[in-house]
Amino acid sequence: MRVLACAMLAIAVIAAPARAQTYDPGYPVCMHVYSIDGDYFECRYSTLAQCQGSASGRGGTQCLINPYFAHSGRKPPDQIDRRPRRAY
Repeated sequence: MRVLACAMLAIAVIAAPARAQTYDPGYPVCMHVYSIDGDYFECRYSTLAQCQGSASGRGGTQCLINPYFAHSGRKPPDQIDRRPRRAY
């Protein structure tokens, strides 16, 4: 009986559809783009002004705060401080 219950649970877990993560946790602002093919999120903006500048002129876009932004204190990849290496 226990084997049957475990087998049913395993089948239910495998058969359940999995959804991909739509938000990138590395950026605080996302642009929601609506198109004929469907809608998607572009999460690669550091500020709302940057997102709105990119969205201007594009129909069917909306800038919003990323609800899954990782508040770890790290900077997005485009804002990482690059220091020159010291030559020995």
